[in-house]
Amino acid sequence: MTACCLCGHPHTTLFATVEGRRYLRCGACRLTFLSRAQLPDRAEEKRQYDLHRNDPDDAGYRRFLGQLAEPLMERLPARARGLDFGCGPGPALARMLEEAGFAMRVWDPIYADQPDALAGPYDFVTCTEVLEHLHQPAGEWARFQTLVAPGGWLGVMTRFLTDDGHFPRWHYRRDPTHVCFWQPHTFRWLANRDGWDVVHLANPVVLLRRREGA
Repeated sequence: MTACCLCGHPHTTLFATVEGRRYLRCGACRLTFLSRAQLPDRAEEKRQYDLHRNDPDDAGYRRFLGQLAEPLMERLPARARGLDFGCGPGPALARMLEEAGFAMRVWDPIYADQPDALAGPYDFVTCTEVLEHLHQPAGEWARFQTLVAPGGWLGVMTRFLTDDGHFPRWHYRRDPTHVCFWQPHTFRWLANRDGWDVVHLANPVVLLRRREGA
């Protein structure tokens, strides 16, 4: 039996097989994830990412990122320090936050692999359109525990899986680098286990605050 790649729970079941791809679901956190044997390699991932046009000067892309930036900035103290985790080839969100007066670092395993940027803690960490790509989400979730200071914020953007019946036709599933699909329950389950408060949850954005002492 395959354990959940996020929470480690041993009870996962086959959720669906679509176009030859096997998706499993955790019985605890309800993450839906692609079979490990079918995960894309780094070269395939980079080919797909290079197709993205994440221009920091694109007004439409800024509006898209504003879904996360605006509710997050409402809650941040002045001069808070942040990290954009998985910034991609065009770190538009980091620029938006810098323009608003926040000190930013960026990190990405392909486009900005700067290990010193992972030496937290930070007042806040943003993670936009990243969680659905993670091959080892348990390790990255644990990393957030060290990157975000107690009392700090984690801002996540990923499209929630809310309709099982639509899953085979869902455009989000069709991206070959999208291998993890999160539900609102997944974030609440992790928050309850690991000392976070879910403060804002509206598809596709989650804002979590790390509890003092967690």
